[in-house]
Amino acid sequence: MRAGFPRAVPGQAVGLLGGSFDPPHAGHVHITREALKRFGLDRVWWLVSPGNPLKREGPAPLARRMAAARAAMRHPRVEVTDIEARIGTRYTAETLARLVRLYPGVRFVWLMGADNLAQFHRWERWEEIMASVPVGVIARPGDRAAARTARAAERFWRRRVPERASRRLPGLAPPAWCYVNVPMRAISSSAIRARGGWTR
Repeated sequence: MRAGFPRAVPGQAVGLLGGSFDPPHAGHVHITREALKRFGLDRVWWLVSPGNPLKREGPAPLARRMAAARAAMRHPRVEVTDIEARIGTRYTAETLARLVRLYPGVRFVWLMGADNLAQFHRWERWEEIMASVPVGVIARPGDRAAARTARAAERFWRRRVPERASRRLPGLAPPAWCYVNVPMRAISSSAIRARGGWTR
């Protein structure tokens, strides 16, 4: 594998948590630790994106967000990476297609908070994402009802995995998704920025 790229071997289950991490916070850390346990993952990669196509205003510089993410997430099975910038992908569907080719045999799981599921249908080629890797959805404050009635949840309701079987998710053929309830922490990057705790 090329220098600067995260490591994984065939057969490993690797969760992918993408985002701008602008800034990273305890909520990201919390759902990462829960995902490792609930979905039976060997590793989780934080994919710190160059920018979010759905947001008009650009995030803080990538190097700053990477440094903050590494300071926030200290766990031997979690790796913070800028691989999207390295391979030149802009959308999640593109990133997943490249990762599947770069890491043959690795069982990737896309991770997202329930807030993202509620607006997942706005993502570029969102149905392609669901068809490419299993998706693990983690409950977040205030988003349970919206997530359950989300367009993506309705479109793929037959492929939903029961919460009691969440650890089977990495071994299932996509489309497959699982919604898990976890102890929640009411914190967000936008709230941190609003109160002046992170400036761009």
